[in-house]
Amino acid sequence: MQVYHGKGVCGGIAMGRVLVYGKKKIQADQEKVKDPEAEVRRYREATDIALVQLSGLYEKALQEVGETNAAIFEIHRMILEDGGYRKEVEHIILGQSVNAEYAVVRTADKFAGMFAAMEDAYMRERAADVKDVSERLLAVLRGENMSERQPGVFQGREVSASGPVLLQNGKETSFRADEPVILVAEDLAPSETVQLDRDRVLSLVTVQGSPYSHTAILAGTMGIPAVVGAGIPLDGSVDGKRGIVDGTAGVIYIDPDEETEHRMRKARDAEKERAELLRTLKGRQNITLDGQPILLYANIGNIRDLDAALQNDAGGIGLFRSEFLYLEREDFPSEEEQFQIYRAAAEAMGGKRVVIRTLDIGADKECGYFGMEKEENPALGCRAIRICLTRPEIFKTQIRALFRASIYGEIAIMYPMITGLKEIRRIRELVEEAKQELDARGEAYGNPEQGIMIETPAAAIISDLLAGEVDFFSIGTNDLTQYLLAVDRQNSALDGFRDTYHPAVLRMIHLVVDNAHKAGIRAGICGELAADPALTGEFLAMGVDELSVSPGRILPLRRIILETDVSEYRKTRQKEWQPPV
Repeated sequence: MQVYHGKGVCGGIAMGRVLVYGKKKIQADQEKVKDPEAEVRRYREATDIALVQLSGLYEKALQEVGETNAAIFEIHRMILEDGGYRKEVEHIILGQSVNAEYAVVRTADKFAGMFAAMEDAYMRERAADVKDVSERLLAVLRGENMSERQPGVFQGREVSASGPVLLQNGKETSFRADEPVILVAEDLAPSETVQLDRDRVLSLVTVQGSPYSHTAILAGTMGIPAVVGAGIPLDGSVDGKRGIVDGTAGVIYIDPDEETEHRMRKARDAEKERAELLRTLKGRQNITLDGQPILLYANIGNIRDLDAALQNDAGGIGLFRSEFLYLEREDFPSEEEQFQIYRAAAEAMGGKRVVIRTLDIGADKECGYFGMEKEENPALGCRAIRICLTRPEIFKTQIRALFRASIYGEIAIMYPMITGLKEIRRIRELVEEAKQELDARGEAYGNPEQGIMIETPAAAIISDLLAGEVDFFSIGTNDLTQYLLAVDRQNSALDGFRDTYHPAVLRMIHLVVDNAHKAGIRAGICGELAADPALTGEFLAMGVDELSVSPGRILPLRRIILETDVSEYRKTRQKEWQPPV
C-alpha cells in the first residue's frame, strides 16, 4: 500500500480505480512570418472564436455550478479582452515578425509569472486562469478541438468514451475510463473541471493547485471529494490501481490493505449517514415545535470554509475570522488582497449575510511581524480592537477593503473586544476617514451593517447603552466566560473550575439579549456555547436571534431546534438565567 498526502479541499470518501490525466505543456515553436499584420488579424479572429466558446462554457457552468462559480469564465473573457494581454501578443507579432502561437505562449508565460510571483495565495492561483485561456487560444489558432484532448470523464467530447489519455511523460494510459474513476492530474483548468461528467468522476486529486484554486472551489460546489497538492506520481505507476481518497483528511491510499479498506468503508458509511441527515434537514426552516424561529449561521476562518457552510445549509456566515488572513502570512495583507477575499466570500454566499470580524490578533493568536511587545497577561493586554485603534492605518486598510467588498453581497462588519462607548465612537471616526479616502480615490463602496462582539463583562453590563450605537450584537461566549469566571481559557489545569453553565454566564447572556431587543437590534451567539445542544433550549427561551457554529454543527442543531418546545424551557429553566425581580 502507498499513502500520499495533500490538502483536503472537499470532504468525503471515494473508492475506485485511478485514472491519470495528463496534458502537454503550453508551447509553440517560433516561426518567422512574411505578413505580421495578417498574423495579427489571425490572432484577433482566434480571440473572437475563443470568446464565443467561453460564452458557451459560462452558460453551461451557470446551469451546473451557479452564478458565482460560472464567473470564472467571465474572468477568462476579461483576460482575453484585457488591453495589456492583447497589446503584448500583438507587440511580439509585429515587433519580431513571428507567428501568433509563439506570441501567445510568450505572453502567457509573462502574465502567469506575474501572478505566480504575488504573495497572496488567492492571487497566485490566477496564473492558472491565464494558462487556461492561453491554451484555449492556442487550440483555436491550431484548428484543434479541445474536447479531443480530454478523456471520457469529460462531457461533450467527440471521441469514444474509452479513448486514450496522454500521461505527463507522453505514454498512453493502460487503463481506459469506462467506469467511474478517481481522476489524478498535475492540475485541472477551470474549463476542464466544469465539464466533468459527475457520473464518471468519484474524486479529484491534483499535484498542483491550492485551496484557493478554481478547481478546488468547483469540486466543492459539485460535491466531489478532492485533494490538492498531493505528492502522487504521474508516471503511470498508479494508473488503473485501486485507490481510496479521504477528502477531509487529504490522504490518498493506493492498493489499500484489508485493514485500511475496512476502516475507510466504515468511515464512508458514517459519511452516508451524515448525508442522509443533510437530505432530510436541508432546506427546512429553523422553527421550534411552538413556532419560534432562529437563524443558524456558520463560523469560518477563510474562504476555503465557504463550501462547508453552503453544503451544511448555513443561513449565512455569522463569524468570518479575518485574522487568519494575517496569521497565514509573513507580512500585512494589502487592501486589494483583502478586498478580493471579502468579495469572493460575499459572492459565494449569494446574498446571504456574511459577518466579517475585524482583526482579532493578540492573546493566544500571535503574529510575529506585528512586532508586539511581550505581555505578562496577554488576554488582558493589547489585542483585537485595541491594536486596531492604536494602529489606525492597519485598521483603515481593512475597513476600506470591507466597504468596497460590501457592494458585492450582504457583508456586515463586527468589531471585537469592545468595553465601552469611547471605543465605538473612535471606530466611527476612523470609518469616516476610510470612507473619505475611498471617495478621494473614486472607489465605489456600500453601507454595511456594523455591530460589536459582547465578550467582556463591561460590554455586557452596559449593553443597554451600546445597543443604541450599533446594528447588532454577537456574544463571544469563550472570552465572556473566561473574564466572568477569572479562568484562563488556555490553562487546562483550570478545567475543573471552568463552568460554562454557570448562572453568571447564562444571566449575562440573557441581559445582553434583553437589552438588544429593547433597542430593536439582533443579538446572536458565535462562541462555542452556541453549538452546545444542552443549551439550545435555554438560548431559544432567552430569545437569542442567531446561533453561529462550525458548519458541521448546523444540521444537528437544526434537528434539536425542530424538536424543541420553548415554552417548556421557560416554565422549568427560566430561574437559572432570569434574576429575581
